[in-house]
Amino acid sequence: MLRRERKGQIYTDVPDGGWGWMVVLHFFLVNTIVIGMIRAFSVFFVVFQEEFEATSEQVGWIGSLMSSLGFSAGPLVAIVCDITGDKTASILGASLVSGGFLISSWATSIPFLCVTMGLLPGLGSAFLYQVAAVVVTKYFKKRLALSTAIARSGMGMAFLLVPLTKFMIDQYGWTGALLLFGAFTLNLVPSSMLLRPIHVKSKNISDIKSSSLPANGQEMCETEASHCNEIFASSTWDSTIQEAGQPSTSLTVPQSQNQEFNNRPKDGRLMHITNGESNKKRTTLWRCKQLFDISLLQNPFFYIFTSSFVFSQFAYFIPVFHLVARAKTLRIDLLKASYLVSAYGIIEIISQLISGWVADQNWIKKHHYHKSYLILCGIVNLLAPLATTFPLLMTYVIFFAIFAGAYLALIIPVLVDLSENSKVQSFFGLSTFFVGIAILSGPPIAGWLYDYTQTFTGSFYISGTCYILSSVPFFFVPLAERWKNNLTKKKEDYNQVNV
Repeated sequence: MLRRERKGQIYTDVPDGGWGWMVVLHFFLVNTIVIGMIRAFSVFFVVFQEEFEATSEQVGWIGSLMSSLGFSAGPLVAIVCDITGDKTASILGASLVSGGFLISSWATSIPFLCVTMGLLPGLGSAFLYQVAAVVVTKYFKKRLALSTAIARSGMGMAFLLVPLTKFMIDQYGWTGALLLFGAFTLNLVPSSMLLRPIHVKSKNISDIKSSSLPANGQEMCETEASHCNEIFASSTWDSTIQEAGQPSTSLTVPQSQNQEFNNRPKDGRLMHITNGESNKKRTTLWRCKQLFDISLLQNPFFYIFTSSFVFSQFAYFIPVFHLVARAKTLRIDLLKASYLVSAYGIIEIISQLISGWVADQNWIKKHHYHKSYLILCGIVNLLAPLATTFPLLMTYVIFFAIFAGAYLALIIPVLVDLSENSKVQSFFGLSTFFVGIAILSGPPIAGWLYDYTQTFTGSFYISGTCYILSSVPFFFVPLAERWKNNLTKKKEDYNQVNV
């Protein structure tokens, strides 16, 4: 019988708890440290402008690279996870973020910072965030929204990092603050060890999709019926291992059966279970194709989620990066302005927890909640230019934090609902690739508008408009569901005719 080495605990169903809460803890720390540092960039934004005498557009590219690579590197993260495993990929991400901040302390120009504070931490945050997000979806099903909300509430802990950043800059300078950030990020190395692999057995052979085997594997099963169950079992285990992010190990074939295989006609149908170099190359190429699944481009749900995700994330980083700078143009003290980010973080924590709990009650479909929160975010940002004093700006922050926290908590649950039978890693990775490209231009465009108009009013108008646009794709979900039902019905009719 074909066998594999099996490591990690085996479950017959998604545990919805247990060790999964430790994974949630790691995801919480990732959001607190990495996403918090991205938000703390709003303080460095002002410092770098003064230190290097740079324009808003030039400094904006640092934050833009940092945030966009956290998304656009999604397909790369999926491939690396498949080869090295979740733990190794997460540790690699922590090293990149930490190393980037440490090297940035020696920066002498904005282009230097674009690489060390933009490129390296951005790429590292992609590994940290995507790995943690996907592993959480493997441990939770019924409580997915709540567990995700708890983990993402760590983003709100930026309210500790922003004033702390201002304090460290005052005490040690911006170079000392970056050194401390780099050292602090190394805490994510031991927390990455919490990403224990999980293996969920398929309950019956009918649950196995035809896509779990390469084409030659399916042909073999059609002709070699006596070994079909064994190969399906091995391939299913291989798929489960890969979804858990563990590196593949070679298949072991007993000697007697190996001799039997060698005595059969050499027609190439059994090549996928040999241990030759050519088989390894084909397997690697097949995995890459599975991870960068181009067939998703034929899935209407992919377009719905991705288009909404692109507009919402493009809109989100504009007010986040420019909130402190906006306060400064209104002649509000920098320390006082940092309290706006702190208030935003506290309220967002509460909002995400409530939003996750409400979504798990399944009163209505999750994408309806998501759509409503996006519309409200758009309205709030369109009204933001009216906030010209500290109390009014705080009012804007409160309402934006409520609605932004609510929709952020539902991104992954909505993704899981819409992806359905598609592999979550591929769906998420390809979607975030397009999101990263859009985010790359967000803050620089907003910075260019400020340089041209000397006001951030246009930036908030752009953010509000993009939020409204991000809600539009979800109105097409009923049409996509109708298309899916018609396609399923046609397949069933076709199968009945052939039978």
